[in-house]
Formats: sequence, structure tokens, C-alpha cells
Amino acid sequence: MDIVEIVLIVVGLTVFEIVSGVDNAIINADVLATMGAKAKRFFLTWGLFFAVFLVRGLLPWLIVWATIPSLGFFGAFTATFSDDPQVAAAITTAAPILLMGGGVFLLFLFLHWIFLEDKCIGFRCERFAARHGVWFFAIVSVVLAGIVWFALKQSAMLGFGAVIGSTAFFITHGFRKQAEEAEARLKTSPASDWSKVLFLEVIDLSFSIDGVLGAFAFTLSVPLILLGNGVGAIVVRQLTIAGVDRIRRYAYLKNGAMYSIFVLGFVMVTEGFGFHVPYWFSPLVTFALIGYFLRRSRRHIAFGTS
Repeated sequence: MDIVEIVLIVVGLTVFEIVSGVDNAIINADVLATMGAKAKRFFLTWGLFFAVFLVRGLLPWLIVWATIPSLGFFGAFTATFSDDPQVAAAITTAAPILLMGGGVFLLFLFLHWIFLEDKCIGFRCERFAARHGVWFFAIVSVVLAGIVWFALKQSAMLGFGAVIGSTAFFITHGFRKQAEEAEARLKTSPASDWSKVLFLEVIDLSFSIDGVLGAFAFTLSVPLILLGNGVGAIVVRQLTIAGVDRIRRYAYLKNGAMYSIFVLGFVMVTEGFGFHVPYWFSPLVTFALIGYFLRRSRRHIAFGTS
């Protein structure tokens, strides 16, 4: 890997983590506004340690371990920093299963957003999808069936990886749905500040899964994922402190994040099937999509139009 490739990947990961973490920053800021100074200070200092070093540090390691259990728990950690050809071969062999699972997860995340979630309409297709939200369940079922059908022609484990990605999505979505309801209660309830800190840490974990899985579309190098996602998580925490009302004004940022997630999911599924995608594709597409929707957001702020 040359320096240009490393820089492009890390910057792409950072931008993706920041934009996909805007929702997380908004929830954090809303709950923090109801907390006392001591608990707020604890979350903004120690919470940063948990969010950056533990959650985003452990998740890629655990994913590698779950994908290649033969390496062992500690072996999976050392493998990410190893230049042993046998370790590299093991990671390369297991990579399609990881990419397939992560890709299905991200595709489902995008489809859920475009069919069922409230949004600022960026394209006509979004308005059409929003009017036919019930199609989400039929479409994800057909997409999963099609991917598994073709994956099983290559290997049973590749098909299983697709099913795991689907399972992870619905489990994560269930937790996130419950968290949204809990957030509404916390903002008006006399719940203790420390219960709110715990809630925010769980929310961080939920939102970090999207960023970590999407990161594997950029690179399989866990050290680079740790660096890019870590910097992005620090920026998201700073946005929480700086004031999210300003971020809310950028109405189309979420659209950019979700279209990036769709492209990254497609890239991961494609690579899971064995097709090569150049290393520069994911970062450049992310820059282009985020840049486009950032420009639309600025026009919306300035002129009230998209």
C-alpha cells in the first residue's frame, strides 16, 4: 500500500464516519441537554474513550475473529498487524464472507431508510418509495433470496454470510427502534443522569456498527479502519459539543450518508462474489455523494430551495 492509497482510504473513512454519525450526534446532544454538568462532563471525556477506543477499536477485531475463528481471540488481534503470508492468506480466504454479510447489512439499511424513514426528499424516487413503504419487506426478502441463491452456487458459507448480514440488520434495527422510544422518554422523564450516560453509550454502540461494517468496503486493514473511524468519531463528538442545531440545518446530509451506504453495500456484495473493485472507488464515490448533498444543503439554507 503506497502513501496515496493510505491517505485516500483514511480520509474516506473519516468523512463517511462523520456524516453517518450525524444522527448519533443529534441524539447525544438532545439527551445531554437534560443532564447535569458532572454527568455531561463524564460522557464527553470518558464517553469519548469508550466510543473511539473500545467500541470502534474492538468491533473490527471481533468481526475478524468471528469471520476467522481459527485464528483465536488474541490471534485475530495480532493478525491485523501481521505480515505473515499464512495469516494474510487466511484473511483473504475469509474476506468474501465478511464482505457479503456487511454488504447485505448496508443494503438493508439503505432500503429501510428510503422506504420507511422520514427524510428530506432529494430525488423523486424517494417520494415514490415513501408512498409505498410496505414494499420494504417484500423487496428485502427478494434481495436476500437472490443474493443467497447466487452465493450458494459458490459456497454454503458465502450464503450463510448473507443471512448473518440480514440477521444483524434486524437485530440492530430492533435495538435502535427501542432506543428512539427511550430517547423520547428520557428527555422528559426524571431518570438519573447516569442512566442517561449508559443509554448514550448503548446508542454509540448501535450507530458504530454501521460505520465499522461500511469501513470494510474501503479496506480490510483494521489499523486503517481504527484510524479513520477513530478520527471520525472524535469529530462527531465535537459536533455534539459545538451545537447540533447548526448541523440540523444541513437537511440533505443524511441523504448523502444513505446513498454512500447503498454504494458501499453494493461494493461489498460485489467483492463478496469475487469481483475486484479498485481501492479508490469507495472513497471517491463517498466524497462525490457527500459533496453533492452538502452543496444542496447549503443552497437550501441560503435560498430555501434544493
